[in-house]
Amino acid sequence: GWTVLGTIIPGLGLWRSGRRLSGALIMAVVVLAVAGIAGLAFTQRSALVSLAASPDFLRGAAVALVVLAVLWVFLIGGTHLALRPSGATTGQRLLGAVVVGGLSFAVAAPLAMGANVAYSASGLVQSVFTPDNDNNSGTLPTITNKVDPWAEKERLNVLVLGGDSGTGRSDKLGMRADTVIVASIDTKTGSTTLFSLPRQTARMPFPKDSPLSKYYPNGFYDGVNPANAEYFLNAMYRNVPQRVPRDALGDTKFFAEDVMKISVGEALGLDIDYFVTVNMDGFKDIINALGGITVNVNYRVPIGGKSDEGVPPTDWIEPGPDQHLGGRKALWYARGRYGLDDYSRMERQRCVINAVVEQASPANLLRNFEKVAAAGEKTVITDVPSSMLPAMLELATRVQGTKLRSIVFINGNDGFRTGTPNWEVVQKRVRTALKETAKGNQASTQPASPSGSASPTQGSTKPSPSKTSKPKSDDLASECAYNPKG
Repeated sequence: GWTVLGTIIPGLGLWRSGRRLSGALIMAVVVLAVAGIAGLAFTQRSALVSLAASPDFLRGAAVALVVLAVLWVFLIGGTHLALRPSGATTGQRLLGAVVVGGLSFAVAAPLAMGANVAYSASGLVQSVFTPDNDNNSGTLPTITNKVDPWAEKERLNVLVLGGDSGTGRSDKLGMRADTVIVASIDTKTGSTTLFSLPRQTARMPFPKDSPLSKYYPNGFYDGVNPANAEYFLNAMYRNVPQRVPRDALGDTKFFAEDVMKISVGEALGLDIDYFVTVNMDGFKDIINALGGITVNVNYRVPIGGKSDEGVPPTDWIEPGPDQHLGGRKALWYARGRYGLDDYSRMERQRCVINAVVEQASPANLLRNFEKVAAAGEKTVITDVPSSMLPAMLELATRVQGTKLRSIVFINGNDGFRTGTPNWEVVQKRVRTALKETAKGNQASTQPASPSGSASPTQGSTKPSPSKTSKPKSDDLASECAYNPKG
């Protein structure tokens, strides 16, 4: 019993055995350490989170946890030996060994897991996130308040690129950014809107004051044929760096991504702060690491197949509600296109993002962190500096508590044309969608009235919106619900 108590409160068992000085010293060190960590957690939380984003600190923490586990196990064994009667029987000795072994495992296992998580996190941070002094791109936002970056920044815009490089594609061809999504996040509430541009969008613009406008004064366009695939949105990533001097945008580590940030931001009327590029072949590894995702499948989605060449799919994802997909099927759910168009694929891609946001809980991430980190190191590229990681993690928790909205710009809908896009109309839709997202999340947090409807804001004289008015953006919870088609 005293060995158990001595495990819970290190040093207590030694104190009981008569080794008062050593027992008291160990208990004092433990109390001071626990009190110190608790005090820092309450008073210096931001500083602790910042340390947790430092690869050096994480590696040091991993070593410290291993050392702590070894010392604690030795203390458990030493405590039991000091307390065990000199005339203990063989049965008592065996029982004692079992107790010591069980207690040692109970202590060492979580510490070993913590050390593994810390070491994996150090590798992830070092390989994916950029040190502050390693990228001087002019597309990065200026953050002066390092303690609370969101105090001076109301909205964060992140460009998400899905690339088709990897297995089955020659490195000489380079990457095509077939998935182009901007996540616009209200930093105070976490309200998020996703904007998806078709990969075949032509005449992508550049700001007049951008060095890129010198090379493309009429946007990314050959000046003759808007149907030229070498001048589509998805070709910018590969083609612009081949035709424009590397130093055109100054000292940047991510030239192709900066080109995309500048052009997509100009098109949508948003300042793009950061980018995240995901290799789609490695995407399945991330989904597997998360334990899969659950989505509603409203129609047959092909696995494989090439429409243009008449090659049929090798299999299908059949319709059904709440289907749990592993990495391979989740990838095809997001990419399958045989017999379908790009717009249905874009719609499914935002449902995948919605599923990941909803289902990637902190507990699930911690449970599978080593796999997630290993997959992320191979799959993800970003210009988010490592110093911003604590603030980004905090913002991610706000996003999880909101309802995502989305716009997919579809050729022929609401005046949008991929060959001749009217960017003023596009930007107006973006502004409207952002307002709808903010209002939708405000309504969801208002207390319900006795009739079940949300209570109006106190002092508001605004009439409620017409029930017949059609929103300009989609509620992803509704759009990704089970609603079988055909």
